[in-house]
Amino acid sequence: MPIVNRVADLHSEITAWRHDFHAHPELLYDVHRTAASVAEKLKSFGCDEVATGIGRTGVVGVIRGRKTGGKVVGLRADMDALPIEEETNLPYKSTVPGKMHACGHDGHTAMLLGAAKYLADTRNFAGTAIVIFQPAEEGGAGARAMLKDGLLDRFGIEEVFGMHNYPGLPVGQFAITSGPVMASTDTIAINLEGIGAHAAWPHAGVDTILVGAQIVNQLQSIVSRNVDPLEPVVISICMFQGGYTDNVIPQHVQLRGTARSLSPVVRELLQKRVREIVEGTARLYGAKADLTYTTGYPVLVNDEDKTQFAAAVAGEIAGKDKVQHCPPRMGAEDFAYMLQERPGAFIWLGNGDSAGLHHPAYNFNDAAIPVGTSYWVRLAEMALAS
Repeated sequence: MPIVNRVADLHSEITAWRHDFHAHPELLYDVHRTAASVAEKLKSFGCDEVATGIGRTGVVGVIRGRKTGGKVVGLRADMDALPIEEETNLPYKSTVPGKMHACGHDGHTAMLLGAAKYLADTRNFAGTAIVIFQPAEEGGAGARAMLKDGLLDRFGIEEVFGMHNYPGLPVGQFAITSGPVMASTDTIAINLEGIGAHAAWPHAGVDTILVGAQIVNQLQSIVSRNVDPLEPVVISICMFQGGYTDNVIPQHVQLRGTARSLSPVVRELLQKRVREIVEGTARLYGAKADLTYTTGYPVLVNDEDKTQFAAAVAGEIAGKDKVQHCPPRMGAEDFAYMLQERPGAFIWLGNGDSAGLHHPAYNFNDAAIPVGTSYWVRLAEMALAS
């Protein structure tokens, strides 16, 4: 079936919600306005239960079908924005300096709200649909916080599904794959200490700029020489700070970066080799290295059966030929924590020819709203079919 008719009728209303969220972005767990708006709407839709404060500022709505019994399925959207100055001329552009919805979470929240309104009104399913509105996806591990607050057990969730927009994929299309979908993301923080010296007498000091440069180069040998060439791996040093002028060798240098992989085994190898290279290289040049290696989001792994189910739902909305297999991406997503606890699947929704995610000119494509909302509606109805 194509777009759900009643969802199409809701398009302008859902779009208005999205524009309001876009104009009032909030970061991490500080999504109080957004969460209050979500909770108010869920109550007005007639949800059987609306719970707030889960994972600090998360919101959950419970919608029971017309028939008792059946499964309990969770549908998750993220609510937080990014610390980016918006560079658009949209009439609903961010009203908050230094903050914007540059990843489409405003669209994700609005689409799931639209689905909740439809499901609460029709209840054409057996079992229970749980709509999950999560804070702090952008680096705050809000999914993990909601899990620690008992999200899955409290509401009896047996399966859980997520969705994210995908710039470059045409509107009206989906993309999905089973197995590893998004990478684990670990943080590398290196503080180097050498011996400061005049630039004209480098032999009198220990040059931390040189040591840092060698570390940056040597870390890439992990990718090229320690990891199977068929294994996706990324090590990126993204910050290198040291020195204040052109004729002084600095005593201290800081480096910051990230290590990403799609395999737990490779992830362990990366941590081991990064430490060996950082400490060994510093020691070779007579410097001291203090490495902090912090593990972040785990690999997001789609369940094979639930992936096939999600693809079938998407095919009903868009047509089977509009549901693509997509290779894994090296970005990260904390929905991975939920998929570690329950079977489910994460799907990509086409956002058309927009700016990329986390770009100051990005904007969620409102034309995708009926597609994504219809996907949520049909997923609940098909997963909870009587």
